[in-house]
Amino acid sequence: MTTDYLVSSLPALAFGAPAPITWERFRSLAGDEACEPPAKWKDLETQMRNAIAEARGGERWTRPAEGCSLHWRDRVLACFQEKDVLRREELLDRTWWDAAGELTPPSSPLGKGALATYAVRLRIALKRDAISAEKGLAAFDRLTAETGR
Repeated sequence: MTTDYLVSSLPALAFGAPAPITWERFRSLAGDEACEPPAKWKDLETQMRNAIAEARGGERWTRPAEGCSLHWRDRVLACFQEKDVLRREELLDRTWWDAAGELTPPSSPLGKGALATYAVRLRIALKRDAISAEKGLAAFDRLTAETGR
């Protein structure tokens, strides 16, 4: 199956909407190599993680990166202006989501870059699906029960 056909046949992803397929299903369609992030993403991810470390006051935990994208750094730092932790995580996930779009070159909207964008965004959607108030309260109850209080 060609990459163009595969990308065009995948179900659409939308931020905030439930993931339309599982990671296992995606891997079975795309193969293992499509699930490996490209070097461009690894570098952008490092830059964004460095910005998160900086926002949390842990500059010593930063790693060397090839590029320097002030746009994404500033977006990450702006997320940390939000006091509500859940809302902050949503803003950070949205920033990651948007940054993944950089993997898709305008000249090849259905190529390997688009497949990499889809993989990153699917992981974000699956992560967001796992977040719920019920699960959070259950984890809190379990942890407090373990402390004996």
